[in-house]
Amino acid sequence: MTEICFELFNNQLVQQLVGEADANLRLIEKMLNVEILSFGNQITIKGALSDVENAKTAIETLYHKASKGIGIGEQEVKAAVRMSGDNHHSDSEKQEMNDIVLKTKKRYIYPRSAMQAKYIQEMMKNELVFGLGPAGTGKTYLAVALAVSMMLEGAIDKIILSRPAVEAGENLGFLPGDLKEKVDPYLRPLYDALYEMLPAEMVDKKLALGEIEIAPLAFMRGRTLSNSFIILDEAQNTTPMQMKMFLTRLGENSRMVVNGDLSQVDLPRGVISGLRDALDTLHDVDNISSVTFGANDVVRHGLVAKIVQAYEEKSKKQQGND
Repeated sequence: MTEICFELFNNQLVQQLVGEADANLRLIEKMLNVEILSFGNQITIKGALSDVENAKTAIETLYHKASKGIGIGEQEVKAAVRMSGDNHHSDSEKQEMNDIVLKTKKRYIYPRSAMQAKYIQEMMKNELVFGLGPAGTGKTYLAVALAVSMMLEGAIDKIILSRPAVEAGENLGFLPGDLKEKVDPYLRPLYDALYEMLPAEMVDKKLALGEIEIAPLAFMRGRTLSNSFIILDEAQNTTPMQMKMFLTRLGENSRMVVNGDLSQVDLPRGVISGLRDALDTLHDVDNISSVTFGANDVVRHGLVAKIVQAYEEKSKKQQGND
């Protein structure tokens, strides 16, 4: 059993950190199997050494976020605990990750796992980034957040969001309605992310002016996209020809993010995923990065992470038996 005591100097920030009825501390206790006592700005943590150290790191992270004006709730606590258990980065690297904040009109957005932090850093550094992994890991949401942040800063003029309109192809003819009505259901997650970050009237205005464009993949053909932040979602359902077409749209002063889950390919049997083909083809090319998320990076409902983990374990067992 280890016990450590430390002091946080701003009582107002400490109150925000601990939460109503110390709810945030109780959540840290539950997640890390420690006991936390707070008296004024004095914090005492008891438990196994590694758990105590992680709890202290999580509390210091939350205090740092509160000092930046970020509200502290359940999701922030879970993120801090998740980040505290990262043993692959130095203290300075962890601090740099904790300092990442993307500013949009409606909220501040920050990484909730070390891999999310790496993903944001790679998108900031590289002209082309592949985001790989299961649903719920924030691949599309964080890419849209960075795009919105860069547009608000004036670093880019346009945001272009795209995805294959239909699994295994782009046959829209059998769907009812005009083209917009056919396409919108497939692009709904992209709209949802935008409306979470910008006022509705601003989104609608930018869509009308073409400053934000949401379109199926086929609409990219023949274009050169400059001064833009371009995101391709569900990229596992592209063919190699479609992927090559999309990647070669990249123009001057633009960034491109390609997201997908290679365990969820819906292409016809025997058709190679354009995402897998691109990763194999471009792995040695400079200024291209790939980030792979796992079940531990799922930031949706806790049960989603367990579901993803179960499927990953099943897949590994099947591969081992082949």
